[in-house]
Amino acid sequence: MRCPYCTNLESKVVDSRPSDEGASIRRRRECLVCHKRFTTYETMESLPLVVIKKDGSRQSFEKGKMLNGMVRACEKRPVPFAVLQDMADEIEQTLQTAMEREVDSSYIGELVMERLKGVDEVAYVRFASVYRQFKDISTFMDELNKLLKEK
Repeated sequence: MRCPYCTNLESKVVDSRPSDEGASIRRRRECLVCHKRFTTYETMESLPLVVIKKDGSRQSFEKGKMLNGMVRACEKRPVPFAVLQDMADEIEQTLQTAMEREVDSSYIGELVMERLKGVDEVAYVRFASVYRQFKDISTFMDELNKLLKEK
C-alpha cells in the first residue's frame, strides 16, 4: 500500500478491525519511511449484476432503485426505513450469492414481494399492483383473495 504522505510502498499494519458490520476491514498502517499513520479499507470485490427488463433491455442493478420502490409501497405505513434497508441488503446478497450475472427483473420483483408480504400486507398489495401491472379491479381482487386464503 502506497503511503499518502511520502508515496513509499512499504508500510506495516498497526491495527485491524471489522467495519461496516463486517462488510469491510479497517486497517491502520504506519509508513516504514516517514512513520506517519494512515487508514485503509479492504472490501470484497463484487461482480456487476445486470438486470434484464421486461422489454429485453439490460441495465446495471441498483439497490437504490429497488429500495425506492419498497419505500413508495410503504408510504404512510408503519414500516421503519431500517427494515426496508435490511430487506434490500438481503435481496442484494441473495442475488450476489446466486452467481448469476444477469437476472430477470421479474425475479427481483418476486423477491421484493415475498419479503413485503411478511412485513406489511398493504405495502405488498401496493407493490404487486404496480409490479404486476393490474389492468382492472378483477385482477386486483384476485390478488387480494389469494392473500386472504393464505391467512
